[in-house]
Amino acid sequence: MHIQLKQFGSSLSSRQAGKDAYGGFQTMLTKMKPNEPIEIDFEGVSSLSPSWADEFLTPLANEYDNKVILFNTKNLSVDATITFLEEINKLKFNRKS
Repeated sequence: MHIQLKQFGSSLSSRQAGKDAYGGFQTMLTKMKPNEPIEIDFEGVSSLSPSWADEFLTPLANEYDNKVILFNTKNLSVDATITFLEEINKLKFNRKS
């Protein structure tokens, strides 16, 4: 499953917006095949806040662990936020360029 986060906007901020995006994403997760990876694509995202990412990425990582693969994370805001989440939540995201 490939998800382009730009569908939620180019500036992803606020805890509530992240929670809403994750809630909307839940129906897609129920249609996944058992071993299908979850590819999260940050192309077109100019800024990513820790609060938005914590509500969207952290639950995915906690539930699907190694199935979650992050793409196009070189943007400074995206990279810094993901690194921050990894540190505070003791996670390690699988990143691909």
